[in-house]
This record gives sequence, structure tokens and C-alpha cells, in this order.
Amino acid sequence: MEWKNAELGPMRVRVYPTAKAAGQAAAESVAAAIRELAAERNTLGVIFATGASQMETLLALTSIPDLPWGKVHGFHMDEYIGIDGNHPASFRRYLREKLTSRVEMAAFHEMDGSASDLEKIRREYMEKLRAADPQICLLGIGENGHLAFNDPHEADFDDPEPIKIVTLDRECRAQQLAEGWFRDLDEVPRQALTLTIPTLLKVPMLVASVPGKRKAAIVRRALRDPISANCPATILRTHPNTAIYLDDESASELDHSAP
Repeated sequence: MEWKNAELGPMRVRVYPTAKAAGQAAAESVAAAIRELAAERNTLGVIFATGASQMETLLALTSIPDLPWGKVHGFHMDEYIGIDGNHPASFRRYLREKLTSRVEMAAFHEMDGSASDLEKIRREYMEKLRAADPQICLLGIGENGHLAFNDPHEADFDDPEPIKIVTLDRECRAQQLAEGWFRDLDEVPRQALTLTIPTLLKVPMLVASVPGKRKAAIVRRALRDPISANCPATILRTHPNTAIYLDDESASELDHSAP
């Protein structure tokens, strides 16, 4: 398939036979960037995504030996409002299990969606993020095209807010249920905290892991549709340094000719 090494504007599209292979390749690209940046910086900010799409990438990344994790200040992109940090679906718990329990970082800054004063959480989180000056962001693409929790009805490519409270659409909530994070749809929170799209696009290096058959339709839209908040992921095509890592399943609805 000619998409395996395609360039779509500044976006690099890479397709691998399996999710494991795609995750390994994404991890190796992130590891190389961490090493290069850490050689010239005392600290390094990295934003991490969660969910099923990130499992292979995080497993591979945390298995690469001798990375300078002691310089890395980690952040995450979003968190549900109103669930405890120990809830099975909590992104804080996910990142503890798949990241911070496996490597010793300089710091990891959790986004507390269960706090009583969410305005304070928003303000303090952005102060920490700005101070860390993140250089790398790992991300995924939702089945509705969302980036972080910026669903189509909430996405704003010129959002004045760096982090905000959003209402999740039904398709987004149904994806969380289908991936096994909740027992039924009513249990899926209706609101979340999320970094906004301009905040994500300010990060110099974006690495998107998007494996699996359930993502095939939205991958086609993200790479082919007009750039619009109707499919927020289309905005990735405008970023100067984005790589998207697919497996054969998520790339299955792309035609066989490179763009």
C-alpha cells in the first residue's frame, strides 16, 4: 500500500501490519525526540494521551531502555469530570498503570476532574503546562474525529481558552463504552476537562497513534475531508510536524494510491 510512507501536506502517514508494530514505530519516534531534546534541555514537557489506541505505544515507549525520563515533566490531555482517580476509566489511573508505574519521571501532573473547584484546576494546570513548554504530544483520534475531548460540536480551531470544560457527545460516550471502560452508557460521564485544539497545535511535535478497525472510517475522513471542525482531526494536516501511525485495519478504508 502506497500510503505506508505517504506525505499529506506536512503530515507523515505511516502504515504497519499490526497495532503492535505501529505502536513500536510511534514509540521509537518519540524516544528519539526525547533523547535529542533532553540533550539540550534540563527539563522536557510531554503531553500523553490515553485510551485503547495508546496501549501499544506506551508499552513500547516505556520498554525502551535508557531514556532520560528524569528530565520529563508529563501531562495528560483530558479527564472526565466527576469520577475518582481510582475509577477504572479514570485517565489518571490509566497513566499511573501504563506510564508512571513503569518509568521514573521528573514529575507527572495529573488533571483532577473530581475536584470541587474546577476553575482553580484549569488555572493551575495551565500554569504548569506553560512553564513546562511541552515539545512533544502523543495523541489519538476519536471515532467522531475528536482530538482530546474536543468533539465536533465543541471543537474550535481558534478557541480562546487553553483548557475548558466540555460536554461529550453520544458518539464519544458510546466509544468509551465500546472500549470496555464502563458497564453501560449511563455510567459514562457527560462532561470532561480537555486541553483545547490551539493548545495541542502549539506543541512542536505531534505523534498520533490510531490503530484498529473501529478507526478506519474516521482515519479516511481525517485524511480526506475538508479541514473543518466537523471532523476536528482534519486540522492535524496543517501542523508542521505531525506523524500519524496506523495499522492495516485503521488504514483499510484508504484507497491504494498515495495522496
